[in-house]
Amino acid sequence: MGVQPPPTRAVIPTISSVEAKRNNDVIQQVRKQAIASFVPFTVATYIERFKAIAIKEMNLYGIPASITLAQGLFESAYGNGDLAKIANNHFGIKCTTDWKGKSYFKDDDQVNDCFRVYDNPEDSYRDHSEFLKRKRYAPLFELDKNDYAGWAKGLKAAGYATNPKYPDLLIGVIERYQLDQYDRAEGELQKIKREDRVLTQINKNIARETKDSLVQSTPLNRLYTIKTGDTLYNVSKRFGLTVDELKALNNMADNNIKLGQKLVVAK
Repeated sequence: MGVQPPPTRAVIPTISSVEAKRNNDVIQQVRKQAIASFVPFTVATYIERFKAIAIKEMNLYGIPASITLAQGLFESAYGNGDLAKIANNHFGIKCTTDWKGKSYFKDDDQVNDCFRVYDNPEDSYRDHSEFLKRKRYAPLFELDKNDYAGWAKGLKAAGYATNPKYPDLLIGVIERYQLDQYDRAEGELQKIKREDRVLTQINKNIARETKDSLVQSTPLNRLYTIKTGDTLYNVSKRFGLTVDELKALNNMADNNIKLGQKLVVAK
């Protein structure tokens, strides 16, 4: 099950089986030595190899390390699947029209689906974090960075995977292998700073995205309830607005907000 691109991002058109094989032969030839010397992972050796990378991504972006590791284990057959072994792709991330790197073709939802190829697994982990920095995943970055259950359910709700049992599968992997031991709580000030940084990056990405059909279907009069640590600035960035636009939507004369206050967050 490959990771789906955003709903309105077109996947690179399917190519013929002959072209796909020719392309894959080139990739395999380039990676011939690495493939020949590949040592299969166990669950334990996979976790040991990638836990530090997952923790680094968590500290940068707020994605629980347990979630990243569980997705890597689940999507890559703990590092032993063809995509991981040949393409260094540990999350089944597919090509999109803006993908400039190499590609590897494999039957998935369609015949000869196009998957991204990375120079090393670390690049795959970083691209996984970058992939999630999209508007439809923005609410997940408001969660605590050790809230793996919230992230598992939120990923499914945002359309990351079509399997209705996806949250249960991720949570099951996390609890079976005690991956939550790599998650770290953060202080309130740390959380606010991280949210502001990541949500600002997401807001910049919105300009490069086509309108997200999941967001488009959201009621226009949706409300947001103010939580501890919220500021007008981070709420505005979360929903792709300026502070002035947010104030205008809510007829606010100043920047004061209070816990439990409901704000209109869509034009």
